[in-house]
Amino acid sequence: MTRPMLTGYRVLDLSQFVAGPTCGRILAELGAEVIKIELAPAGDRSRAQGVKPQEARFAGSSQSSYFVQHNHSKRCVALDLKHPRGAELVRSLVARSDVVVENFAPGVMARAGLAYADLQKVNPRIIMCSISFAGQSGPLSHKPGYDYVAQAYAGITGLVGEPEQSPAMISMALGDVATGVSAAMAVAVALLHRERTGEGQHIESTLIDTYFHMHEVNVPRIGLRGGAYVPRRTGSQHPDGGPTGIFHYRDDEYITIVALPHQWPQIVKVLGEPALADDPRFKTARDRRANNAALKDIIERWLKEFPSRDSALQALEQERIPCAPVLTLKEAMALPHLRERGTVRRVNDPRLGEFDIPGPPARFSRWPVPTGIEAGLLGEHNEAVLRDVLGMSDAAIAGLYADKVLVHDPACEQADRP
Repeated sequence: MTRPMLTGYRVLDLSQFVAGPTCGRILAELGAEVIKIELAPAGDRSRAQGVKPQEARFAGSSQSSYFVQHNHSKRCVALDLKHPRGAELVRSLVARSDVVVENFAPGVMARAGLAYADLQKVNPRIIMCSISFAGQSGPLSHKPGYDYVAQAYAGITGLVGEPEQSPAMISMALGDVATGVSAAMAVAVALLHRERTGEGQHIESTLIDTYFHMHEVNVPRIGLRGGAYVPRRTGSQHPDGGPTGIFHYRDDEYITIVALPHQWPQIVKVLGEPALADDPRFKTARDRRANNAALKDIIERWLKEFPSRDSALQALEQERIPCAPVLTLKEAMALPHLRERGTVRRVNDPRLGEFDIPGPPARFSRWPVPTGIEAGLLGEHNEAVLRDVLGMSDAAIAGLYADKVLVHDPACEQADRP
C-alpha cells in the first residue's frame, strides 16, 4: 500500500481552536508526523468545548469531542512556553522539523523568541505558517478577532439575511475551517518549493483574506460600477434570479433549486405553464431577477401539488434541473452517499465512546482514507516525543516535570512516566 504523501515530514502545531488545528490535522492525515504543542496548564482551549466524557470515572479528563475532531492523528506535548526551558524545547524541536504552524496573536511568537527570523537561525529550511485574524501587519493586525468578526469585516455578514431585516450571522465557523484548508495547501506548496530550491519561507493565512476570497462575483462589479451597483441581502432567493433559491414545500420541508438562465425553458416545462415562456415578467434573466418574489410564489404553489417532497424533486431531476432537499444536519449525516465515501466518519474514543466527525475534504487514488484514528490526551506523548526526537533521558524529562515545564493529563499511562 502506498504511504501517505507527506510521510517523512515533521510538523510542529502550536495552534488552538479551529483554523490552525485544521491545517495540522490535514497534514497529519496526509502522513506528516504532527506534534501538537499545547500550553500549560490546560492545553488547547477546545479541550473544554464540545462533549466531555460522561462516565464518572473519566471526570476531569482533558478529552472532548471538539478536540478529537480537530486534533486527531497528532502527538500531544504540553509545556509552559513562558518558561525559558519550554521555549528552548520548542526551538530544539524546530531544528528537527520541517514545518511550524501557529495561530497566536501577532507578536506573541516574537516575544517568546520564536518569530520566523528566530526559527530561521535554528533551521534555515523551516517553513512557518502563521494563521491569524487579519495578518501580521496592517491596520487591523493587532485587533482581536475570530471567525464571525472576520465575516463582518469581509463583507460576508452584510449580504446574509432577509432584505428588510438585520444581517444574519453564519453560525458555523466556515472561515476557520476554510483558512485551515488553504493553509494546509500553502504548506504543501511551500514544501514542494523547498524540494526544488532548498528554501524555507514564512506563510501568512488569515480569516479575513479567506472570507474575502469567497466573493465570487460582486467584487469586480463594484470595482467597475462603483456606487451604481450595490449588492443587497436577498434572503432565500439568489439575487441573480434563475430561479435559484430555497422554496417551501410543506411544514418544515424545503427544497433548493439552482437553475441557470439557459435552463428557463426546462423550468417552464416542468411547471406545466407554457404561458410563462412569454410572460414579460420572466422573459429574460434580468426580468426574472426583478420578479424573484413572483416567481417564488409560482414555484411554491406548484410544489404543493405533489404528494411528497421527493416526488417534486423527481420531477425536477427528470428535466436535469439541479435541486436538493434542504436537509437537517442529522439527515445529512444519515445519507448513504456521505457514509459510503467517508464524508461522515465514525471514530471510537476510549473515554467518549463512538461518535461521528467529518472526513477529509479530498480523496487520493494512491492513498486510502485512514481508519482507527485517535486523539491524544493532554501531554500524552511528552516522553515519547522528547525521547524519540530530542534523545532526552528519563532523568532530564523528570526534571522538566519537577520544574513544571511539562504537564500532562493524570490519566496518561503511569508506566510511561520517568
